[in-house]
Amino acid sequence: MRSHLLNDTTAEQYRRSVTEGVERVAAKLATTQRPFTGVTVDDLAPAIEQIDLDRPLHDTTAVLDELEDVYLRDAIYFHHPRYLAHLNCPVVIPAVLGEAILSAVNSSLDTWDQSAGGTLIERKLIDWTAARIGLGENADGVFTSGGSQSNLQALLLAREEAKTDDLGRLRIFASEVSHFSVKKSAKLLGLGQDAVVSIPVDHEKRMQTVALAHELERCAKDGLVPMAVVATAGTTDFGSIDPLPEVAELCAQHGAWMHVDAAYGCGLLTSLTRRARLDGIERADSVTVDYHKSFFQPVSSSALLVKDATTLRHATYHAEYLNPRRMVQERIPNQVDKSLQTTRRFDALKLWVTLRVMGADGIGQLFDEVCDLAQEGWKLLAADPRYDVVVEPSLSTLVFRYIPATVTDPAEIDRANLYARKALFASGEAIVAGTKVNGRHYLKFTLLNPETKASDIAAVLDLIAGHAEQYLGDSLDRAS
Repeated sequence: MRSHLLNDTTAEQYRRSVTEGVERVAAKLATTQRPFTGVTVDDLAPAIEQIDLDRPLHDTTAVLDELEDVYLRDAIYFHHPRYLAHLNCPVVIPAVLGEAILSAVNSSLDTWDQSAGGTLIERKLIDWTAARIGLGENADGVFTSGGSQSNLQALLLAREEAKTDDLGRLRIFASEVSHFSVKKSAKLLGLGQDAVVSIPVDHEKRMQTVALAHELERCAKDGLVPMAVVATAGTTDFGSIDPLPEVAELCAQHGAWMHVDAAYGCGLLTSLTRRARLDGIERADSVTVDYHKSFFQPVSSSALLVKDATTLRHATYHAEYLNPRRMVQERIPNQVDKSLQTTRRFDALKLWVTLRVMGADGIGQLFDEVCDLAQEGWKLLAADPRYDVVVEPSLSTLVFRYIPATVTDPAEIDRANLYARKALFASGEAIVAGTKVNGRHYLKFTLLNPETKASDIAAVLDLIAGHAEQYLGDSLDRAS
């Protein structure tokens, strides 16, 4: 079995095995005609269930053949131009190269003696991102597994900086369309159910700062502590960006930690035309960025940035076997001192290779293209009498609802939209997401593929309308 260990004696076997796997994936990418095959759970589960993991195949080619049947054939392919559902981006080749390298070398980014240059590369990228945000010379940060972990750590720092042992007095303020990880983080941090105060949004789905000011004032009047305000720069459902300058001003007035969840909107940091939409983010105490959303990186690649590096001490624990205190005195950089994780992948390498090959402007150009596409999609929807579109996009998300000409019952329209989404997914021709707006079911395009064209959007809208009309026709037949 030692022949399977990656080392100096098996380098050629490594090359052959990985090349065979890459060729399989390349062939699949080159020939995929739709984002999904439409396979059902009932279809696929038996094939995986019957595999006996205690009886290995002992052959790479045989394993890849099997993998074709249980994964590659039916995978959801985000690179396809009609994958329009969630915040999943197609990935750039330099990042995939970085992924291959980091997986093989397998550095762990917790301590210097496990990563060496990897530590310095991650720190350089943190400094680069903090400079793009404008956080100042005292900024710092650390790579994380994703936006949820970044938000959790940010609120942990905010809780500790609030300097109170009475957790029941702490309050977090976030818009009603903020990410669910805010409430989940509050629970994990031991705060009460009432800890997160939901702030209403305006017609553009942006936090209403008048309402935020009112709630902050009420918080002070009730003797509570405004632990943090979470402003969102790119909400999951609408791509909306909260008024960051006004939020920053209110945070300063009330002594609240300002966290900006820019997991989606961080692509604007490299935008050639839209960077101003993030004005005010430089005043944040902490910022979440997800490179695996709008920097076209493979999952996972995220980071938490903070304005004051010393606040990261709240995540620091020393262990003699890992990062004893003497290492601080010897100025040995250990990333575990900043992280909620111990063992941690060298995910920063993917972004490093991307920047060294493409440059920040190259990433920004791609993100600008999907934002431009969203504007085209908005115009199509606004001009199409079959659809109601909720809000003009700030980034690359469109939320809309099929509205039949002859049916007026909102519940029946809900069912038609739900059916259309399900039928479209089952067909495999395209994949769209869904959400609720004012209690009603809507559909959602999340556009993160520069290869998607306005003609793809138009075609998918026709498919949705066709499925919805089929449902309504069948419904009328059943009723009669």
